[in-house]
Amino acid sequence: MHDFLADKRFEGLKPFENKLWLSSPTMHGEEQKWVDEAIRTNWVSTVGANINEVEKQTAEYVGCKYAVALSCGTSALHLATKLAGEKLYGQAKPDQGTLAGHKVFCSDVTFDASINPVAYEDGEAVFIDTEYDTWNMSPQALEKAFELYPEVKLVVIAHLYGTPGKMEELKTICDAHGALIVEDAAESFGSKYKLHGQWVETGTLGNYNCISFNGNKIITGSSGGMFLTDSEEDANKVRKWSTQSREAAPWYQHEEIGYNYRMSNIIAGIVRGQLPYLDEHIAQKHAIWERYEKELADLPVRMNPWDRENSEPNFWLSCMIIDEDAMAKMVRGEQDYLYQSVSGKSCPQEILDALAVFNAEGRPIWKPMHMQPIYRTNPFVTVEGNGRGCTNAYIAGSGLDVGSDIFHRGLCLPSDNKMTPEQQERIIELIHRCFY
Repeated sequence: MHDFLADKRFEGLKPFENKLWLSSPTMHGEEQKWVDEAIRTNWVSTVGANINEVEKQTAEYVGCKYAVALSCGTSALHLATKLAGEKLYGQAKPDQGTLAGHKVFCSDVTFDASINPVAYEDGEAVFIDTEYDTWNMSPQALEKAFELYPEVKLVVIAHLYGTPGKMEELKTICDAHGALIVEDAAESFGSKYKLHGQWVETGTLGNYNCISFNGNKIITGSSGGMFLTDSEEDANKVRKWSTQSREAAPWYQHEEIGYNYRMSNIIAGIVRGQLPYLDEHIAQKHAIWERYEKELADLPVRMNPWDRENSEPNFWLSCMIIDEDAMAKMVRGEQDYLYQSVSGKSCPQEILDALAVFNAEGRPIWKPMHMQPIYRTNPFVTVEGNGRGCTNAYIAGSGLDVGSDIFHRGLCLPSDNKMTPEQQERIIELIHRCFY
């Protein structure tokens, strides 16, 4: 790693005494009250007042009829995907997933928890390229994917970093092809989108919807997630599956495969103490994003974009992308990287290394799923069609791949809502000096 402390560009800057995190839990005190009550009353398992209350409050906030509290966002995504597969293709055998033999269109730039449930259910993910306007699934690439694979009937759409995708366009395309949507709103709890002229919350935009309360999310239970729906039948099915699919018998009896996915009453106590502060957290995150945008405006960079007319993100993570002509050379392997320090230019890894040396946490943009070793043989579709093997030594091709470009030029900045303006100013100064 470059010796930033000896580099004259960073002269006078000192490391933070206490680490500045990317996005850490923000506790308010009320969480302890509800956890203590669960312990005092001995309701510490997967039933209790905390669970009932967080399901009620979450459903009311999002604007859906039912919320089912689960152990994590991934479990919510798994059961949503399983539910969609069963709706489309029928109940599977116990040793087979509901998506066996079927392809599923999926967001490409996302965390793998969005995608892995397709594999859990024996389906094949087809990755749909990203667009630059919101860094989410490209409607044009999705339309191209339906031309290539008209048989597909399920689409998994994630809202990256709390920014809603172009859902009106995406939903219109899915409706035209008779496809269901699993909405991964894990990162976007509290974000809003204008659908057909009406503002609605993310988590209500798909046929099956999920949010996360992971430790780094805008509202946390240390873990936990929710399945969101207007269908009582779907809510009851997810509740059954999440408690090992027990039947109404005096003994343990099972007619379906089940899972140990229910949220505990202790985790729910933390979430219950957090929920009243969601809007406050969003306002704090928004202020951080705006401060970065204003103070970095003189650099050849741009902040992660959003549709200002049709969306209101929760600004979970503030990210930036470096202009192409301001990129210093950088290459990444599977677990390591190399870059050059060039006057007037920088690159994501140089900035991330500098942040680390000065005791602050940044992170690369999520590596696109089509680039992940485990999914390199899966189909990938861009606005031009098949994104695999589309160039060769004799025929020039554009090699268009928006997701990999954002991954190459972008990074996530410290976005902790406990970060003070003074601390953020030091981060901004550090970023400026990377371009000296």
